[in-house]
Amino acid sequence: MKYLITGGAGFLGGFVIEGLKRSGVGAADIIAPRSKDCDFTRQQQTEDYIAAHKPDVIVHLAARVGGIGANRDNPGYYFYANAAMGLHLMEAARLNRVKKFVQVGTICAYPKFTPVPFKEDDLWQGYPEETNAPYGIAKKALLVMCQAYRQQYDLNAIYLLPVNLYGPRDNFDLHSSHVIPALVRKCLEAAANKAGHISAWGTGKASREFLYVEDAAEGIVKATLNYNEPEPVNLGAGFEITIRDLTELIARLCDFKGRIEWDATKPDGQPRRCLDTSRAKAKFGFVAQTSLEDGLKTTIAWYRANVLGR
Repeated sequence: MKYLITGGAGFLGGFVIEGLKRSGVGAADIIAPRSKDCDFTRQQQTEDYIAAHKPDVIVHLAARVGGIGANRDNPGYYFYANAAMGLHLMEAARLNRVKKFVQVGTICAYPKFTPVPFKEDDLWQGYPEETNAPYGIAKKALLVMCQAYRQQYDLNAIYLLPVNLYGPRDNFDLHSSHVIPALVRKCLEAAANKAGHISAWGTGKASREFLYVEDAAEGIVKATLNYNEPEPVNLGAGFEITIRDLTELIARLCDFKGRIEWDATKPDGQPRRCLDTSRAKAKFGFVAQTSLEDGLKTTIAWYRANVLGR
């Protein structure tokens, strides 16, 4: 079996490739194209690339994504790029008789006021939170395509919904990163510079669930190898924490002792996020193993060693 992993050079992709290798997939049987190899937002390039490499399984991880600020600044681009990549890859999979297609979606596909914990059956019960709706809807459309291509063309397409990820090798750019890497960078830099305060977005009242990246990769590998049904599946850790509590925890772990100033002019995003993870456990035995504090300690240690050089 030959596996093609889009986004294989990215944050999540590297861990998925490592997980596939641990499961017994040989390095020679894994293709991980970079954007310079193929622009999957272009239909002909995508179809030519898949026809040339003839994978048996496509795991589509590649995405154009960022935090609230990046989503607010790039709604059109995030909608087009994420929809186009999925559309072109799934059609190319059909044309080339790929045996399995794994579409990794997003928590942003859920309605803004989804009852907590989020159940997969609630995906269509409302409109997503406005700041990331274009991205979320683009990804949710690919769930419909997975199910439609399964029905009409017998493509074994599955759809996974990971919650917010974090961990080593993340994007720590303050404009485009998600909340955990942004806070880790802010707190470590403030501690090093003996700054008196850091600024945090919103009120801190919103809650989020976070999944350590190596746990997420394990869930994706388990589903790739063992799950073959049309229903979407959440991948999460099964808990939530307010952004205020998260910020205070990261500050403590980074040894930052200054003030946290909340900028209420900035949006909080979706009020709450916490997943029901029972389907993943029942269908392919996935249960996250890493506690938030342990995952944060590892992430902070990686940033200190690889970015700060100490």
